Amino acid sequence: MEFSEFGFDERLMDGISAMNYKTATPIQEQVIPIIREGGDLIASAQTGTGKTLAYLLPCLRQWTFSKEKAPQILILVPTRELVVQVAEVLENLTEEMNVRVLGVYGGVNINTQKANIYEGLDIVVGTPGRVMDLALDNVLRFDTVQKLVIDEFDEILNLGFRVQLTSILSMMKTKRQNILFSATMTEEVDEILDEYFEFPEEVSLAPSGTPLEKIEQRVYHVPNFLTKINLL
Repeated sequence: MEFSEFGFDERLMDGISAMNYKTATPIQEQVIPIIREGGDLIASAQTGTGKTLAYLLPCLRQWTFSKEKAPQILILVPTRELVVQVAEVLENLTEEMNVRVLGVYGGVNINTQKANIYEGLDIVVGTPGRVMDLALDNVLRFDTVQKLVIDEFDEILNLGFRVQLTSILSMMKTKRQNILFSATMTEEVDEILDEYFEFPEEVSLAPSGTPLEKIEQRVYHVPNFLTKINLL
């Protein structure tokens, strides 16, 4: 399916074309219409399947200019590297749009991030830890958030961010769209879904935990721990 068939406006199509994207991946074909309709979504999708564009494009299509300085869209990801990646894709897609994007993560001066937030923004991409820090300091508000995206949900929990994630969820207003992506559907993921979300539509192109075809996997049998260390 061509991206031109989704009905994106000219400005967004310019951003898509500038990034040399023409044809949607299977996950994009399935979830873009669901997100565009406004329903909650939980999708099982591995890294490398095109899920970043799958949630960014419909979110940007529905974005409208606001005088509010607090964000309309909050995107939570597990690592600093993914924050940078998603923010960069957003900036490339919105070159023709007046969208204010900010990536926040730990390990850098929080005061600089606070100053950027005070200037006003539309979309925040961040790790749960730093987003929670900014919220506890009463700098980052969630009352204007219309869409919550949680990317790599299972990895966020694996990295020990459950407390921060559930705290953020409890601080948000209930009337919002929830968009969740997880490579595996664990019991911990299911518990949070049951507690905080109501009847999300589920999309899965492959069984939970299925590895990507493009990844080659090998097993090396080693006799002891020291041999393993040397091999690594």
